[in-house]
Amino acid sequence: MKIIRSKSFTAERAWGALDIANLNGTTVRLHWTDQPYKWHVNDGEEVFAVLDGTVDMHYRERSETGVSEHVAVLETGDVFYAQVGCEHVAHPRGAARILVIEKEGSV
Repeated sequence: MKIIRSKSFTAERAWGALDIANLNGTTVRLHWTDQPYKWHVNDGEEVFAVLDGTVDMHYRERSETGVSEHVAVLETGDVFYAQVGCEHVAHPRGAARILVIEKEGSV
């Protein structure tokens, strides 16, 4: 048993993480960041929950007519679900703490 006080978690670098659990190949990690990540597509599904702060989540949707880019503003308590193949990048507005649940070894 362990209790994690997410509001007090910080890391030495942007996107530093605290590994909370590995559930049969699915990782649960707490990230701290004050910098954008990079555009990426995960190997599997991803759940991205903002525990503290505000994050602009940029994502791209592909259709027969091309690619369109969108931005969703995620506030504390909001959850972003990225399906397989969803290209996205997180841009925090200042410091943020994010719980990420994804396939082990994902980008």
